[in-house]
Order: sequence, then structure tokens, then C-alpha cells
Amino acid sequence: MSVLGLTLVIPFTLAIITLLLFANFRHFAEVFLILGTLPLGLVGGFWLMYFAGYNFSVAVSVGFIALAGVAVEIGVIMMVYLNKSYHGMLAKCASDSIAPTQGLLLDSVVDGAVLRVRPVMMTAVATIAGLIPIVIGVGTGSEVMSRIALPMVGGMLSAVVLTLLVLPCAYYLWRCRSLAVSASAP
Repeated sequence: MSVLGLTLVIPFTLAIITLLLFANFRHFAEVFLILGTLPLGLVGGFWLMYFAGYNFSVAVSVGFIALAGVAVEIGVIMMVYLNKSYHGMLAKCASDSIAPTQGLLLDSVVDGAVLRVRPVMMTAVATIAGLIPIVIGVGTGSEVMSRIALPMVGGMLSAVVLTLLVLPCAYYLWRCRSLAVSASAP
């Protein structure tokens, strides 16, 4: 695979991920929130590559493509439960005949995020634990395999931080805007 091939594969991969996310969530805002997990995941991968002294290569780019899939997966896990908690709060407000407030929204976002801490951490720890032997391995093929695995390890570390902290905050801010718009509507 050449650099020209990568210039086609990487955008194609991102396009497929975006289409699948839109098919699942049906809202561009949710798709963009989840796709926001990719840049921080990439940052962690680049940092670990820098500290290890690796150059960008085809093997490294394959690692970043795999990282994109896993980072989006943990973002989807979080988004599903944030949505579930949000819609539960809206249903409770409707049944109690009260208007949803930012305080209730904050409580629902915290409840949804707390429910997903363990699954996100288990996904990240299992992925990292499975890749560490590849990163530190020696022998035939280990140089190529470590260049695939290293960006994933670094990216998983930073993607977990984003998924557990930044994604719920961004979701809260987005839903606050929608509450403000619906409250101001006649």
C-alpha cells in the first residue's frame, strides 16, 4: 500500500464511519460529537509515537485506522446511554407535568455517563492489555506489528479521557442549547 493508497483509504474509512453513525443516530449533532473522539485519540497516538521515536509509515497509518474504529466505538457506547438517560428525564418531566431544566439535564447526563464508566474502561483496558505484548515484543515481524499497535495504545489512553470527560460535557452543552430553544419557542 502506498501513500497514494492511504490518501484514498483514510477518507473512505472516515466516510463509512460517518454514514454508519448517521444511520444509527439520525442526528448530525450526535455524529459530530462522536467524531470528536477521533482528534484526541489521534493526539494520544501521535504523542506515543513521538516518545517512541517512530516515524509515520503505512503500518502506523493502519494502526490509526484501527484506532478510529475503537475510538468511535467507545464514543457510541457513551452516546447511547447519554441519550437513554436524557429521554428518560424528558419522559419523567412529561409525566410530572414539569418543564425540563438545566439542573435536571445535568443530573441525567451525569447518570448516563456514570453508567458507562465501567464498560468504557473495560474496553480500553482490554485493548491496551492486548496490545502491550505486541508493542514490547521482539522477533520476526515485531517491528511492523509494534508500529501498528503503538498508535492504538496511545490513542486509547487519550480517547478514554475524552469519552469519559469531554463527551458528556459537550453533550450537556448541546442539550442545554436545545432546551433553551424549546423554552423560547411559542
